[in-house]
Formats: sequence, C-alpha cells, structure tokens
Amino acid sequence: MALPSYADPLERIWYYTYLVICTLIFIFLIAPILVIIPLSFNAEPYFTFTSKMLTLDPEGYSLRWYNELVTKGMQSEGGGWSDMWANAVWVKAAKNSVIIGFWATILSTVLGTLAALGLSRPEMPYRRLIMAILISPMIVPIIIVATGMFFFYSNPCGVIGITCGSEAQPWRLTSTYTGVIMAHAALGIPFVIITVTATLSGFDQSLIRASASLGANPRTTFFKVIMPLILPGVISGALFAFVTSFDEVVAVLFIAGPEQQTIPRQMWNGIREAISPAILAVATILVVISIALLTTLEVLRRRSDRLRGVTGR
Repeated sequence: MALPSYADPLERIWYYTYLVICTLIFIFLIAPILVIIPLSFNAEPYFTFTSKMLTLDPEGYSLRWYNELVTKGMQSEGGGWSDMWANAVWVKAAKNSVIIGFWATILSTVLGTLAALGLSRPEMPYRRLIMAILISPMIVPIIIVATGMFFFYSNPCGVIGITCGSEAQPWRLTSTYTGVIMAHAALGIPFVIITVTATLSGFDQSLIRASASLGANPRTTFFKVIMPLILPGVISGALFAFVTSFDEVVAVLFIAGPEQQTIPRQMWNGIREAISPAILAVATILVVISIALLTTLEVLRRRSDRLRGVTGR
C-alpha cells in the first residue's frame, strides 16, 4: 500500500525503513532455500558453487543428480560399492511417503472434521479442555510425542492391561505401515481441527435449523448444507495434514522399520552415512511441492473468505 500524499517526512522515513527491515528478514528466512535450488544443478559432486557456476557457464550445470533419482545407481570411479542414491531406494521412499501421507491424511481429516464439528457446538461440555488435549501433539515437542508413541505402539495391549499375542511376541504397531499411518494421523489431526474450527466460526447455525425444519435428516443436512460451506477449511486442513506427514521424520525414526522408509527418513540416512548432492535434488523437489501446496491453500483461503462474505483481504 502506497503512502498517502499528506504523509510527513518522518512517516515516509519510517515507511521505507520498515520495508527494508521486512525485506532483510524475508531474505534471511528464504536464503537457505534459494541456495539449495541452484546447487542441485551442480555438475560437480560438491556442496559449493564452482567457478563455472559463478560465471554462469552452462558446463557448470547439469541434471545428473536428478537423473540419479530415476535411474539405477552406477558404480563409483573407484569401484567396489554401489551409489546409495539408487533408483530402488528413492522410488520406494517416495511410494512410502505418498501411501502413508494419503492414508494418514484421510484418517486425520475425517477424525479432525468430526472433532471440530463437535467442538463448535455451544452445548459441548469441557470444550476448552478437550480442544487443548486434541491439539497437544502440535504443541508438545515432537521428540516427546514420538517417544510416547514408540512405547505405546510397541505393546498397545499391554499398556491398557490386556494380552494380545504371546508374552514372548506381543502384538505391536512398530515397524508396520499401520503404526506409521496412525502416528502421522495423530500429528495431522490438530491442523485439521484448527482450520475447520476457524471455518465454522463464521458458520450460520440457523442454516442447520432451517434444514431440519424442511424435513432434512442429519445426514442430508451435513452433506448438503454444512459440508459445502466448510469444504475449503476441510481441504486446507487435509493439505496441512499431508504436508505434516510428508515432511515428518522424528516419529518415523522411532516407529518405522526398514520397509517403511520415507523420503525424509531416507534423506536423514543419506546425511548420516554418505553425503551426496542428490539430496539437494530431493530437497528442491520438496520445495516445489511445498510451494504448490501453499499456493493451493491461499486460493482456498480466499474462496472461504468469499463464501463467508469477507472482503478486502
């Protein structure tokens, strides 16, 4: 927004100083991402800008690290070991991330939406307490949540005092897809609750009474009246839940087994065991996905504002 014509010199100085400060903060926050993207096109196996890259020489740029994500690994020049960034490893990690993220999003969206609908009712007892409990995975440090999940999923029946399986081999959810999906769903539910609750804050409850007065049952009222109006909030919450699942690594380290390796877990393993610029290519792809999802969220937010009659934003 431009300054009005009647602004005095002091106001103009503060205005431009404020813009400079905001620009510097923005650059500070975005600089790590801006560095990663060009480095992922480095033709050399280094994590630094080469002289050819700095001089914009085309020979200094290459898609070799992206090719390694979709082609089979090749032997190193010295021979004797296979590049860990082989096709099978990354393809499997990508499949796991998509599958786990999809089902975790479905589960967290359904449960989070139902919880938000209940919490939006004025007659709901202990609303604040229940809300605090449901969003606690978002507030409590993830290392504490992951540790608790590990002990619970290792022997869930034993925690509640019953026996599942044998004493030597109790039934467990660790090292299973079900356990990882449930863990990611628990981490995504708070985001769904918050976004749907925010959407319901502008919902006209008289529409429900009007629907009932016209003979609609609760199921018809939900799908024909409530759902179309809160759909932007539901989709926004689902996208947040998917991003949380797709980007989560701590809970996966505690709960997942070798077969449940996700992209963040594979990136973590790569950083620990063998540094390769291919990880920069993966990071760049994740940045592009994040930008696309954030753009979608902004479009949905604007649509939700229009449906609620909010303008000027």
